[in-house]
Amino acid sequence: MSDAITDFSERMSYTDYLGLDAILTAQHPRSDAHDEMLFIVQHQTSELWMRLAIHELDAARTALQQEDIRPAFKMLSRVARIFEQLNNAWDVLRTMTPSDYTRFRESLGQSSGFQSWQYRRIEFMLGNRNAAMLKPHAHRPEMAAALIEECAQPSLYDIALRRLAEVADVPVAVLDRDLSQPYTADPRVTAAWATVYRAPEANWQLYELAEKLVDMEDYFRRWRFNHVTTVERVIGFKRGTGGTGGVSYLKKMLETELFPELWQVRTDL
Repeated sequence: MSDAITDFSERMSYTDYLGLDAILTAQHPRSDAHDEMLFIVQHQTSELWMRLAIHELDAARTALQQEDIRPAFKMLSRVARIFEQLNNAWDVLRTMTPSDYTRFRESLGQSSGFQSWQYRRIEFMLGNRNAAMLKPHAHRPEMAAALIEECAQPSLYDIALRRLAEVADVPVAVLDRDLSQPYTADPRVTAAWATVYRAPEANWQLYELAEKLVDMEDYFRRWRFNHVTTVERVIGFKRGTGGTGGVSYLKKMLETELFPELWQVRTDL
C-alpha cells in the first residue's frame, strides 16, 4: 500500500477511465418502488453486454473473411460467454415478485425490451432479419440507419456459408440471396455441412467454426428461454408494456433457429 498511487489530481483514475460518473448516475427511477432500481440496472447492464457482443460479432465476421479464420473462434467463444452472462442476469431479476413489479410497472409507459435496437442488431448480425422489426426504431433515425445498414451486408452465417462453399457444394441461390430477407433453410446446405462433419480431420477449421456457431446459438436459446420463464413468473400472461403478447410472443421467438442446417445435420449423420 505504501507504493500505491493515491494522488489523482493530475492523473487519470479508475473512475475517469471507465466513465463511472456517467454510468453510475444513469439510473433514474420514476417511482418510489424499491425494485425499480433492480429493473433498471439489470437492463442497463444487459445493454452493456450486448454492446460488447456486437463488437465481437463484427470483428468475427471480418475475421471469417480472411485467409486464416482461426482468430474468429475466440471471438465467437467470447460471444457465447456473453450470452451466458445475459442468461445469468435473469436469476437476479427473478428475485422480483409480481407484487414488486406492479408497484412501478405503470412508470415504464410503453417502453419495452422489445424495442432494444442492440438486441435487434444482434439478431440481424446472426441472420434473423425481418424488415418489420425496423418500425420500433423509426423515431430514432440513427438507430434505424444502423439496422438498415446491417441488413445490407452478409450476416455471420452468410459468411460462414461462403467459407463452406470452398470445400462443399453450396447452391448459388443461397450464396447470392437477398441479404435483407430472413434466411431459409436448404437441405443442400445441410448436405454440405455433412461433408464437413463426416471428415472433420480434413476440414478442421470449418468443423470448429460450425461447433462455435452451435455453441453460441445454444447459449442464445437459453437466454431467450430464461427470458420467457422470467416474464411468465413475474407478469403471467399479461400483455407486454410495449404492446406485444408478452409470454405468447416470446414463446414464438423460441422457435427461431439461427443456423438451422447445423442443427439438422445432427439428424442426417
